Amino acid sequence: MSELPSLINDLALILVVAGAVTLLFKKLKQPLVLGYLMAGFLVSPHMPYTMSVVDEANIHVWADIGVMFLLFSLGLDFSFKKILKMGMSPVIAVCTIIFSMMMLGICVGHAFGWGKMDCIFLGGMLAMSSTTIIYKAFDELGLRQQRFAGLVMSVLILEDILAIVMMVMLSAIAVGNNPDGGQMAMSVLKIGFFLILWFVVGIFLIPWFLRENRNLMNNETLLIVALGLCCLMAVVSTKVGFSSAFGAFVMGSILAETIEADKIIRLVEPVKNLFGAIFFVSVGMLVDPAILARYAFPILALVVTILLGQCILGTCGFMLSGQTLKTAMRCGFSMAQIGEFAFIIASLGLSLGVIGDFLYPVVVAVSVITTFLTPYMIRAAEPCYQTLERRLPKKWIRRLDHLGGTRESTVKEKNEWKSLFRQLALYTVIYSILSAAVTALMMTVFLPFMQRVLPEERFHWWANIITGVLTVLLISPFLRAMVMKKNHSPEVHSLLTQSRMNRLPILFTILFRIVIAAEFVFYICNQLTQFTNALMITIALLAILVMMASRSLKKQSITLERMFIQNLRSRDIEEQVHGKKKPLFEGHLLDRDIHISDFDVPEDSTWAGKRLGQLRIGSRFGVHVSSILRGMQRLNIPTGNTVIFPGDRIQAIGNDEQLHQFGHAIRTEIVPEDTEIEKREMHLRKMVLDADSPLIGKSLKQSGIREEYNCMVVGVEEGQQDLTIIDADRLFEKGDIIWVVGESENLQRLMATTAV
Repeated sequence: MSELPSLINDLALILVVAGAVTLLFKKLKQPLVLGYLMAGFLVSPHMPYTMSVVDEANIHVWADIGVMFLLFSLGLDFSFKKILKMGMSPVIAVCTIIFSMMMLGICVGHAFGWGKMDCIFLGGMLAMSSTTIIYKAFDELGLRQQRFAGLVMSVLILEDILAIVMMVMLSAIAVGNNPDGGQMAMSVLKIGFFLILWFVVGIFLIPWFLRENRNLMNNETLLIVALGLCCLMAVVSTKVGFSSAFGAFVMGSILAETIEADKIIRLVEPVKNLFGAIFFVSVGMLVDPAILARYAFPILALVVTILLGQCILGTCGFMLSGQTLKTAMRCGFSMAQIGEFAFIIASLGLSLGVIGDFLYPVVVAVSVITTFLTPYMIRAAEPCYQTLERRLPKKWIRRLDHLGGTRESTVKEKNEWKSLFRQLALYTVIYSILSAAVTALMMTVFLPFMQRVLPEERFHWWANIITGVLTVLLISPFLRAMVMKKNHSPEVHSLLTQSRMNRLPILFTILFRIVIAAEFVFYICNQLTQFTNALMITIALLAILVMMASRSLKKQSITLERMFIQNLRSRDIEEQVHGKKKPLFEGHLLDRDIHISDFDVPEDSTWAGKRLGQLRIGSRFGVHVSSILRGMQRLNIPTGNTVIFPGDRIQAIGNDEQLHQFGHAIRTEIVPEDTEIEKREMHLRKMVLDADSPLIGKSLKQSGIREEYNCMVVGVEEGQQDLTIIDADRLFEKGDIIWVVGESENLQRLMATTAV
């Protein structure tokens, strides 16, 4: 018989070692990701005392598939609706954290004398906290239903989305070696085009296809169709210049908008787990102990950088988003680690050949250490806050709380934030497109024309100056409108009146638009001059300030807005962007620290089969059950007679402490495990009644077979092919052949006392 291919041998080795190690890590209550990394280290060529894989190239191909399915699953958990429901707070927090941690990572890399691309990719890795590890830590610590955990998960969702965009931008930087503003702008435009295509396809084509073929799709066909669409979008993504992982994420996001999303998530889960395990094992295979020993100090420095950076900068980011000092510290401390996206970004850098081989194992080591420390960091947040509260002057604490805001947004305030954010996003996109179009036209048409009019070399400088000035003048109405639009709107006035804490988020929106507008002027200067970066940034900011102060530009902006915005606002876009449809349960009564959380009823819960009235949930925990999700059904405002079923998802309303107690009870009040389950197997036995049997002359009801022996009579043989069902009043007679079913021990007792 021929030998198995090396790929099968390697796969067997990987899965056997990964299974054994992850069982050990599960027993030690450690994240499975760390078990996969350890398994990869054990089967790697760097471990001389164990068997190692033969063909690493094939394993890396499977690992690439693993990345693709990991991001496909991430996309299935993401939708536009989630982003729209978040408001501005998570956006401000995630932008602050990612920018700060990236700069911190780049600075640390420069301090060690690493290369430029190493520093840039390192910054991207340090900016990405692990959604999987944090979610698991919250779950194990019983904190998942607390409000600060919800804030962290919202930020992590946005962080994952920005990680996808960051990967695309890093690819553009790596391929371009030293890309200018034009190359970066083209990358952004390509992303925008692809995301618009995603939106159109997601709304129309894919849901329609699944709806039309719903009757033909069982679990098997739905799985094949979903994975086929994932791979198709991955191929399309690579054809247009992006990574296959980005395409897989896009298709996951499209399917997330369909009715079949929950079913697809369940079906894809085993496939994701298999290939995801291979990916993390392949990551562990790259860990070289010699490199870890050589870079021990940088590893320690990066661990300290992540811990202190997220504790300080992460806390500041959440405070800027409108949280109190205590809540911000709990959120910031929770994010002090890096995980799967750091590995993916490192894999991208290695595949592009732009980072050193040392960086991958260094990042893996940092991830392992910070992952182990994650539960301790989460627990340390509150003691650290209490220490600060004791040491700092009360006046400082009050000011910090006022900076973050001592209360949460009301329902009306959230609606105003949502309306303001949507309108600002719409105007920013529209005016950016107009400015980009004018700039591209001037650079490709007018600049060559001026260079032909002024052909001599000494006049080229004047051609550039004239083109630059005219371009800035032409786009200045758009840039001014982008920066100033909605700054004095009723929404802004209302938000400023309601609370002082809204000043910082509103200021952030203005600064963000100023940066975008200044980028256009910077790009023009960069293309047409040889000024230093500092001088070009100064010119760009001064130009934007002049535009903001100009009244003539204000008139031009209003005129151009009437010309362009009305044409761009079709009825469909207006309904989607300015729609009045509000999400369910909008406004979680956060001004009283009350919010809503989901709880799954375990299959072996003692609550199963009981009515809500019997459980006395309100009096025991102080929470209110608002809905019960059961399969495809939603039972809103259940009564005391509503019965709980295993697998139900209960939506409950309460504060952090009440929901924590409720969640603990629903997890722990379960039926004890049957330690003798093997003895509970049912057996079928034949019994022949003789003249001495105590059953003779008794009916089935009088026999006590069910009550005394916990057995059941199936039937009696009467010479026919099938057994005859015994009537409950029929009397047993001598020679009856009856068939009885029950547990082995009960059958033995019955036969010992009633049969020959």
